[in-house]
Amino acid sequence: MARNDAFEETTRGVRVTVRAFYLADQSEPERGHYVWAYRVTIANQGTETVQLLHRTWLITDAQGRTQRVHGTGVVGEQPVLEAGESFEYTSGTPLSTPSGFMRGHYHMMVSASGESFDAVIPAFSLDSPHADSGRVH
Repeated sequence: MARNDAFEETTRGVRVTVRAFYLADQSEPERGHYVWAYRVTIANQGTETVQLLHRTWLITDAQGRTQRVHGTGVVGEQPVLEAGESFEYTSGTPLSTPSGFMRGHYHMMVSASGESFDAVIPAFSLDSPHADSGRVH
């Protein structure tokens, strides 16, 4: 089951768009292992060049347990985005429950001034076909 719902948030001209997809072929529901991929597009719709320095994710499962993930850049990069440019990447996350959600922010820096700000990553749902049944198959 693939969800094509797009979740978007814009902060200071930086638009973050996320789509999540359940990966049935990598999941093992009978063992409490569910995996999703998510595709993120970061678009600089502002007038200043910005750089993504760090990321912070909050990943919450269906039991309400939240894991905080903080790190440098995304997928090994700290992209610099001039006005009108975008950067896209795909990553993934496992959960021990059949549903959950993620949200977070990218720690950005304005190249010219060195000013920093947090671009919001919109909350997006992680849904699997197993979430609807209320039981693990």
